[in-house]
Amino acid sequence: QVQLVESGGGLVQAGGSLRLSCAASENTYCISAMGWYRQAPGKERELVAGISSGGTTNYADFVKGRFTASRDNAKNTLYLQMNSLKPEDTAVYYCKASTRSSLYCRPYDYWGQGTQVTVSS
Repeated sequence: QVQLVESGGGLVQAGGSLRLSCAASENTYCISAMGWYRQAPGKERELVAGISSGGTTNYADFVKGRFTASRDNAKNTLYLQMNSLKPEDTAVYYCKASTRSSLYCRPYDYWGQGTQVTVSS
């Protein structure tokens, strides 16, 4: 089991910034890739940014140039710096951790409980 706890969401005006954090605990040595997803009301959950264990990132087109994902492996924490926020960025943001297959780990996707981000116009 891997536990994920997100924080940093809130209400911000368009053009503002927020920084989300996702703290992982328990069996963190099993974690390989991590990522941020979001789900707006009435829409499906979608990938925002992914980051490999080595730090390689990939972003959805709609956040390129505005959002930056990073991870501090020593602190077992994933971050999402969100700049130039738009009302259409309003959603619940979720952290995901994928675990690898090894002698002590089994492959699985773990999700945090989500944090609300609301951008007012």
